[in-house]
Amino acid sequence: MTDTIDAPASGAAAPVFTIPQERRIVTAIPGPRSQELHARRLEVVSAGVSSVLPVYIARANGAVLEDVDGNRFLDFGAGIGVTTVGHTEASVVAAAAGQLQDVIHTLFTITPYEEYVRVAEWLAKLTPGDFAKRSVLVNSGAEAVENGVKIARRFTRRRAVAVLDHAYHGRTNLTMAMNYKAHPYATGYGPLAGDVYHAPGSYPYRDGLSGADAAKRTISYLEKAVGATDLACLVVEPIQGEGGFMVPADGYLPALQEWCTANDVVMIADEIQSGMARTGRVFASEHFDWVPDLVLSAKGIAGGLPLAAVTGRAEIMDASQPGGLGGTFGGNPVACAAAIAVFEAIDRGELLAAGARIEAALTAGLEGLRERYDIIGDVRGRGAMQAIELVQPGTAETTKEPNPEAVQELIAFAAERGVLFLSAGTFGNVLRFLPSLAVTDELVADALSVLDDAFAALG
Repeated sequence: MTDTIDAPASGAAAPVFTIPQERRIVTAIPGPRSQELHARRLEVVSAGVSSVLPVYIARANGAVLEDVDGNRFLDFGAGIGVTTVGHTEASVVAAAAGQLQDVIHTLFTITPYEEYVRVAEWLAKLTPGDFAKRSVLVNSGAEAVENGVKIARRFTRRRAVAVLDHAYHGRTNLTMAMNYKAHPYATGYGPLAGDVYHAPGSYPYRDGLSGADAAKRTISYLEKAVGATDLACLVVEPIQGEGGFMVPADGYLPALQEWCTANDVVMIADEIQSGMARTGRVFASEHFDWVPDLVLSAKGIAGGLPLAAVTGRAEIMDASQPGGLGGTFGGNPVACAAAIAVFEAIDRGELLAAGARIEAALTAGLEGLRERYDIIGDVRGRGAMQAIELVQPGTAETTKEPNPEAVQELIAFAAERGVLFLSAGTFGNVLRFLPSLAVTDELVADALSVLDDAFAALG
């Protein structure tokens, strides 16, 4: 079976892709070479490292993955939001290749280099807020969360950490305790870090609360269960990721920031999945008129290379003593060079425009599907960060009973036809769309047509 779609024609200069931007299925999924590799994998890779789809990727470019059997998939996962600029984007590849010829590693805390400083300058410019800022560069999103909490504790001299229901922050010891959903991230890995408190958040589809009322509920919990004088920080995803792409009600985040500021609590924006132009703004916080004290960046920051950052108010970031922050590979020069290429693309405006374009295409298509299929209870998101929440038939207007089985059937159906979708949500009933900003409207339409067929096949 083969499904293809031609690359779009455009009056503007089209990107040069090294892989045709089309889906093509030429074997069973997974194919014979992927099956062979998977058998080898089972002999040497921990069972704790699982994969959504056991096809083994040989090449990737733009919005397309090509596996070792020659099958091509439209990628609506982007490495869970990492390859936001597109797979093997030319300017990122050139920047990283050039840096490889100069300096690969020295360790910034021993002998520094300009690339680290330039990334910090870009972060100071692009993160929300018109005030002096400082940054520390690390390797991963979970490491950024750990450092953000550590910095907040050092600044406030307080112990407690608060997060929101349905949050996801990582797989390290502290971040496992910060996650709302224990399985599979924390099952059997305890004891977990203490002094972490889970407050109710804003989930408009299910709680029906205004931003003001949701904020009152969150603040009431924090004051009663923790106490403001013991709370170091409140860590919030402006749009929740693994929890199900919940977009908070208007006014919710600024109200929390106002309370945090009044009580000397550091409010931290976890922009690890939602940042770097994915939502049509550089940081999703901007959609909600929220200026956080600290911003956590990772995933899309370096076009696929490992890099993360904590950026925030100078007085908070400078509270750490010399030597208290850093790490062997944090702010690696090659990753920093790639990040600079991403920042330059953002500064030109092309990525922000792509986010808005993709939002329009995806939202229109998903709303059309909701009109035809009553198991789609909600369509939500910003930019190239969209989701649909699926419920059991006939419950969308009543109990909104989750329907995780349908999500898994849709994902399997689409994968066999060359489209990679991902699930999300505390109840496993959210289908999320995280394409790269290189995806065209034609590819979005093609993916949605496959999804339409998948819904029809559910009966």
